[in-house]
Amino acid sequence: MTNLIPLFHAARQAADLCARVQQTAVFRSEKSGQEPVTIADYGAQAILCRALMRHFPDDPVIAEESGAQFADLVSPEDRAQIAALVSDVIGEPVDQNALIAWLDHNRAVDASANRAPRAWLIDPVDGTKGFLALRHYVVAVGMLMDGEPTGAVVAAPIYPGGGRLFYAVDGASYSLPLRGSLDHGAEAARMRVSSRADIPLARAMESAEESHVSHDRLARARGLAGLDEARVEQADSQEKYCRVAAGDAELYLRLPRKHSTRPHMIWDHAPGVALVRGAGGIVTDIDGSPLDFTLGRTLARNQGVIATNGQIHDALIEAVGRLLALEQAESGSSAGL
Repeated sequence: MTNLIPLFHAARQAADLCARVQQTAVFRSEKSGQEPVTIADYGAQAILCRALMRHFPDDPVIAEESGAQFADLVSPEDRAQIAALVSDVIGEPVDQNALIAWLDHNRAVDASANRAPRAWLIDPVDGTKGFLALRHYVVAVGMLMDGEPTGAVVAAPIYPGGGRLFYAVDGASYSLPLRGSLDHGAEAARMRVSSRADIPLARAMESAEESHVSHDRLARARGLAGLDEARVEQADSQEKYCRVAAGDAELYLRLPRKHSTRPHMIWDHAPGVALVRGAGGIVTDIDGSPLDFTLGRTLARNQGVIATNGQIHDALIEAVGRLLALEQAESGSSAGL
């Protein structure tokens, strides 16, 4: 059994740092691909990697940010601000060199890390655009064992009803208050996916950002599955997986925009997949094939994601297949005009 308690504390500290950043000025710069990054991303990842360095020193780490990026993109003034914030949150002095060392701790250099006996994935602020817009975001840590997502720690400060800490370990998923006791079993509730099998009554989650998905395609796929009247909620980040795992939704469908070349990053999905599976749900590609986390930083062989309570999974796979066939036929018709 992997003891995740040190990561409970680190995730709570990282969420605390994120909240403090939102109350102050938010530094923003653009990474490659025009993805936003904030001082919270660097500070939260440093805190999480510090915990991994102390408690799992030999395990490879696959993380979104890097020390080189921190040094290149962030001004000296902002680097000093991040160091001061991290120092305040963890209660000990921190300099910029320590931050860089933590950010790059055991940083994976190739796909062999994905297949290690145990490797860690970090998305320090998952849902950065939601974070910037004061919407939903999470702090996410995933654990791969031999290429499979088997563990997770996800802090969700904006979860409906109050902040929650979600985690998966030993084939089971749990939830507890983010601000309560963080000892395994103290206040933790075992999570189970919803048993709802009536498709018209299913509750669906989808991404808030139109740049990530096509809401029109999602609506059309739901219609083909008989979910025309489904209650649909939008949220940023892997909170969507958390909702399915906790039984607060039956479906999360990620269907990219047509002709999208945007990659699916493994840290955006592995923690959530572990949570849903541990709660008894099913997560696959949109054609029902497995998600492959062994190929480096992206789900290079996968098209999208269907995460459900299992009761409606086959119906969604069939509906997406029908949608793709219809789109292909429509594209052929248009080409012939």
